[in-house]
Order: sequence, then structure tokens, then C-alpha cells
Amino acid sequence: MKQKIYFVFLFSLFSYSTLFAQQPEKLTAVEIYHAIQKLNFLGSVLYVAAHPDDENTRLISYMANHQKARTAYLSLTRGDGGQNLIGTELRELLGVIRTQELIEARKIDGGEQFFTRANDFGYSKIPDETLKIWNKEQVKEDMIYVIRKFKPDVIINRFDHRSPGTTHGHHTSSAQLSIEIFDEINNKNVFPKQLDYVSLWQPKRLFFNTSWWFYGSREKFDQADKKNLVNFETGIYYPLFGKSNQEIAALSRSRHQSQGFGSTGSRGEEIEYLELIKGTVPTDNKNIFEGIDTSWNRVKGGAAIGKILSEVEKKFDFKNPSASIPMLVSAYEMLQKIEDNHWKKIKSDELKKIIQACAGLYLEGVAEQQSITPGSLLKVKVEAINRSSIPMVLKGMTFIPEGKSITENKALQNNISETFEAALLIPQNLEYTEPYWLKKEGTVGMYRVDEQERIGFPDIIRQLKVRFEVIINNITIPFEKEIIYKYNDPVQGEVYKPLDVVPTATTSIVDKVKIFQAKQTQSITVLVKSGKDNVNGVLKLDLPKNWNVSPEQIPFELSKKGAEATFTFQVTAPSQVEEVQAKSIVIIDGKTEDKEQLLISYNHIATQQVLATASAKFIRLDLKTNGEKIAYIMGAGDEVPTYLSQMGYEVTVLKPEEITPQNLKKYQVVIVGIRAYNTVEELAFKQQILFDFVKAGNTMIVQYNTTGKLTVKDIAPFPLKISRDRVTEEDAEVRFLAPNHKVLNYPNKITSKDFEGWVQEQGLYYPNEWDATFTPILSSNDLGEDPKNGGLLIAPYGKGHYIYTGLSFFRELPAAVPGAFRLFANMISISSNANQP
Repeated sequence: MKQKIYFVFLFSLFSYSTLFAQQPEKLTAVEIYHAIQKLNFLGSVLYVAAHPDDENTRLISYMANHQKARTAYLSLTRGDGGQNLIGTELRELLGVIRTQELIEARKIDGGEQFFTRANDFGYSKIPDETLKIWNKEQVKEDMIYVIRKFKPDVIINRFDHRSPGTTHGHHTSSAQLSIEIFDEINNKNVFPKQLDYVSLWQPKRLFFNTSWWFYGSREKFDQADKKNLVNFETGIYYPLFGKSNQEIAALSRSRHQSQGFGSTGSRGEEIEYLELIKGTVPTDNKNIFEGIDTSWNRVKGGAAIGKILSEVEKKFDFKNPSASIPMLVSAYEMLQKIEDNHWKKIKSDELKKIIQACAGLYLEGVAEQQSITPGSLLKVKVEAINRSSIPMVLKGMTFIPEGKSITENKALQNNISETFEAALLIPQNLEYTEPYWLKKEGTVGMYRVDEQERIGFPDIIRQLKVRFEVIINNITIPFEKEIIYKYNDPVQGEVYKPLDVVPTATTSIVDKVKIFQAKQTQSITVLVKSGKDNVNGVLKLDLPKNWNVSPEQIPFELSKKGAEATFTFQVTAPSQVEEVQAKSIVIIDGKTEDKEQLLISYNHIATQQVLATASAKFIRLDLKTNGEKIAYIMGAGDEVPTYLSQMGYEVTVLKPEEITPQNLKKYQVVIVGIRAYNTVEELAFKQQILFDFVKAGNTMIVQYNTTGKLTVKDIAPFPLKISRDRVTEEDAEVRFLAPNHKVLNYPNKITSKDFEGWVQEQGLYYPNEWDATFTPILSSNDLGEDPKNGGLLIAPYGKGHYIYTGLSFFRELPAAVPGAFRLFANMISISSNANQP
């Protein structure tokens, strides 16, 4: 059982820059023309897989940019269970990062993005395990809802439903569920409550996107019979963009920075293959839409609209896009009269964006501050400018959700900027800005989202908006914009940030894990941050009654918004061993706030605010250490040094250039962070220095690396081969292969109890071959598999010890697993000369 962890339209294909990822769209004439072409294609395709990075960006780009189809990727999870190559965020916070990376990827390849409520709980070997932890019915419900809403003509699975056990269990599950629901989507008795929001739908075909990978090798795939496979050339060149389809796809895939998936674009012929799994067989094996009407004729009353838009495309003037506006507005007016609400909304939104782009119509609402609290007054500056010769009138503006309207009837003359100011009273009940799927406590396998209309929605839902009503050719067209915040940076220039709604005050217990001995008193520091000016109240630390807290509460006063202050409580642990959750709260004007503000800021994604419960884990732990001095070499990013410090060790993080024989003399232990030998090139020149350090009587602990390219020839002083072996069942029985070994007995006696409460997985990428000098310490395995003995290997080398471990300490220490602390302390003390009992 898994343990719970608490806690698009069209993008410029020319000049994507991470610094401007949050700026508004400003389409070139080429991009406008491409969008007009897409207006005339009424077909949709949905790509389905399990995680961020599973999607085939070459195929998504081809469908969106060459086929001109409305294309989307449904990722069942947000990638919460993976590793992070750019920072220390894991689990839910990593899922927030990967969500944004997918959104940015779709901006490049032209697709849209959807998710289900499924939580990426970590690696799963078979779909049976996956579907025991996910709520299968809820995942099916979400998939059906997204499909009924998006209404794809064609669904394409990334993975093969017939090969369980050959890839991640999540992968196979995504394909199996897609097939299972195909004939249920159009059944009114299946999830009938959804029909209050969406209508029934039946996709025409479901394909499996096969490739050489599923055949085992390129050679086998080349020899395979492909006559029954749909295939088409995707290695095409787009003269309008100056890029090949593969180059666009590589830019999209390179948004997955947290996974290290930077990709180099290629050129030349490339063929994609699709195997029909369900639906009608296309007679043309080059066209997945064969037999499906993708013209405006599929919409009752749409033929006349299609005729106008074909003329727009034919007569488009790249030097004067505004010449298309009269016909575009006419098409928009006609579109409002059709009965097909699905295509009416999609094409109305597309038309509005194209009309705005053709006119250079700039509409924006900018807040004077980046965050606001409910009940406060927000000043907004509004700008409207028409940069075309087409007459326009700004009829009025409405601010959402306040409902305040301003009637202007202001003529928008060519290139004359009109600005307005408004003061908005933010509703008291306005939701805080945060990922909606994290607002309520879910389960190990599923996030909890109760609002049906939010299911599948990819991003944070921002409610503060301004709706502009603009009259063009006597037709009133509404344009809705989120209110944003922007400022000028001396280096980056104009910087855009989202406008966040924040609590009046947030708190944070500085140390997320605190280890206590019996009856020990420690100082606990809590940080308080104000969300507005003039905040005063009391701060409390909430703990069980057998934990003594002094004082009971601390009054505070913060005069300026954004001001921070720290306060200290004295906490005394009980005598008995236990683990508890501490929570910090503030009481302001009778209202209790218990949120901690976490900001995720990277250049390649929009800044994200996450509001978590302000808590920490306090452990009354039976832990013995010998106070060794530790040098830590960071790899892909983890928080292990922080938790080693909590254990009482003096820890120094060494940069690669600081690894010298002289510097290492200060330490008794060197610990190498996760994936360091995959990511830190400089270690190739430092390995002998580290081995000499061990030989002199010290300890070197190396945490897991993947089977990918290593930066060193020899990861250990003796032969050692890393494999893909892993134990994903964190509660799998652990057997002691060397029960009398020092690492299991000193300074802490390790028992099977120390492997209780582990989270997500026991370990990963265990070695499966090693020199006889190594002693394997532990053995465990997932259900039905052979024993895996490479999780913890120890070898004497000279006067010291070399340790290699695939155990997931980088997950267990932040999750405050007591046994992980005790075992790690023993590893650190393996070369200690202290007297043993």
C-alpha cells in the first residue's frame, strides 16, 4: 500500500524566449495567416498517455500545424512522482512544475492540454498495481468527461494496451482505459451527471502510435509487416515558420526542463505509424480523418461561414492583415446564429483572437500590485489601443467577479492609446490563487476535485478579469482578459507576472522536520509574512498536549505588505517515541489562517503560488550519531543535506571545483547526491581524489544514479553495474543478508521496524552486478519478482569504506521516516573507530 505524502491558441514559432513566457500574444502576419487556415478545418484529435513527457510532440505538431486539426494531449497525471533536475521540489510541487512545462510545450507545438485527477504516485511495474492505487472509475470518469467536452474525431494512444509489464504500469493503464471507455462515451447511462455540462459524443477511430521502440529494435521494426498500419510523412518543412516539424517538436519537448529533456531538432524524412484499434477502417491509410467531414459543412448553417473564411484565406494581405477584418467580423456575426454550441464557442474564440491580431488591438488590465487579499481595494490601469484604420468603439468594460461596469462608448482611433483607471473591491469570499487540484486533501492515487467543470482543466484558475466590449462594423465583440501585474526590470525589461489572491498572513515553520531526544527542549522558529498593510494578530503552534509549547501564543504586528518576521517557541518532546504533525496558525480579527505560501519561480514557466498547510513533522526519535563532519556533493537536486543537519551533523555542500585533497581533510564522510554521476561532468576529474579520501580511512556514500550516460568510467573503486532494478512497493518485506554487519548494528540497532512507513518506493536503479569485495546488506522485491539484493552495497577500500545505495533516502528523509534517519546514521558511522557495544 502506498504511503500518503502530505503536504493556446497559437504560439510564435519564430522567437520563443523563456523570459517572455508570460507576456500576451502578439501575432505576426504569418502567425495570423496560419490561424486563419486553422479556422477552416473542423476536425479534432486527442493524444492520450500517462505523464508529462510521454506525448509525441512530432505527431502533435504535425496534426496542429500541417493537418490544421484541433489537437490536444490528455496526460492522466501531472508527473508528481518523478525526479527533478532543476530544483528540490518533489511530489505535488514537482507536479505543479511539470503542469506548467506541458502548458508551455503546447504553446510551441500548437496543441491544448488536459489532465485527469490521477496522482503520479511513483513507478508502477504493472497496470494491475496502478489501477489498485488509482481510483479506476474516477480516472475513467475524467477521461470520458474530457472526451465529451473536447469531442475528438480521432483518439491516439501513446502506449500498447497488450504488453503489461514491459513498461511503466501507468503507461499501459492509460492505453487500456482509453480502449475500455471508447464505447462508453456515447452511452447516456455512463456518468449521466456529466451531461449537465457536456453532451454525448462518439469518436470515429482509436489508434495506437506504434514505433520501433515497441518492437524491441529498429532492425525488427524495419523487417515488420506494416501494410495494415496508417502511416504518413511528418518530417515536413514549414516555409512559413522556417522550421521543420521535428525542429518545432524539439522546441516543445525541450520545455520539459525538470526532466532534462532538452532536445535537438532534426530535419528530413520521418514517418509516423498508427495501428487502428477501434472504429472504422480508413480506406486511405495516409489520412486518419478519411471519411470524416472536417469542413464547415459538418455544422448546420456553416457552409456560408466556410465560404467567407475561405475568401479570407485566399485574399489575406500579409502587409495589411486588417484588410481581412470586415469579412472576419461578418463570419463572427453569422457564427453566433448557428445551433452547434461546440463549434460555435471554439471558432468564436479563434475568430476573436484573429480579429484582435489583425487590428493590432491591444487590450490589457494591469494591477498596481502583484498580490491582493480578499476584501481589499485593487487599483487597475486599463489600456485599449486600435492600431488599424478600421473604426472601432470601446462600448464598455466589466470587471469580474466584482461585476463593476464602466460605460465608455469611446472611439478607438488608429494608434491612439486610451487608458482608464478603476478601483475594484475584491470580494471577501474570493478563492485564494492556488492549483485547484491541491485545495482539498486527496488520496495516494487521486487528487480531489469536486467541481465537475474543473475536471481536466490544466492550469490554476484565475478569477480576476476584465471584459472589453468593442464595436466593430456595428457588431459588439467581447474580449476577456485576465488582470495581470507587470513591471520594468533593468535587465529583462518588461516582466509580466500573474496576479495572485493571497491570505492576510501566511506562516512557515522553518525546519520541516525536527528530531528530538526524550524530554529534549528545542527552539522552533516560525516565519510570519503579511499579505497586506497593517496586519496584527497572534501566532500559535498547534501540537498534541503531550508536547509542551511555550509560550502558548505570540502577538505580532506587521505594518507593511510583504513584511516578514520570525518568532521562536520552545518545544519539549515527550519521553515516548512518536511522530507528530506540528501546525502554525495565525488568528487575525477572529479569523484563523493556517496557510504557508510556496512560490515556484523558474524562467521557463509562469510563477506559481502554492498554498499548503503550514506544518512540519516533529519526531521523538531514538537516534544515535557520532557527529562526523560531512561534505555533500549535489547531483540533480535533493534536500538530503538539510535533513542531515537536523540529525545534528555539520554538513558542507561542496562544489566540484572545491573537491581537493586539502579541502577533504576536514571531513570524515563524503556523500554524493542523487544522479550526480549522470549530471555533474566535473566529477570525471575528481573521482580519484574521492577514492583516495576513502582509502585514507574515510567513508564515501553514493546515492542512486540511472542507467543513462555516466560522467565517470568507474563509479566505484571496484566493478559495479547499475541496472533498472527497483522495488516500487515501499512496504515490501526487507530481509537482512548480513545481520551482523556493522551498518545494521552501530550506532543504531536496525530492525524490520525501521522499514515501516516508507513512502512511494523503497529504492530504484539498484546494481545487479558487483565485485566480490562488496557485501550486499539488504534484500527485498516486489510481489512475484525475484529478490533484489543491490539496494545497499558496502565495500572496504584501504582503511575506509565505499557505500553505494539505491534506497530512496531523498524521499524518505523529507517524509520524516524514522528508520531512514537511523539507517543513514549507521552508514555515516561505518568507518568510525568509536567503541562499539
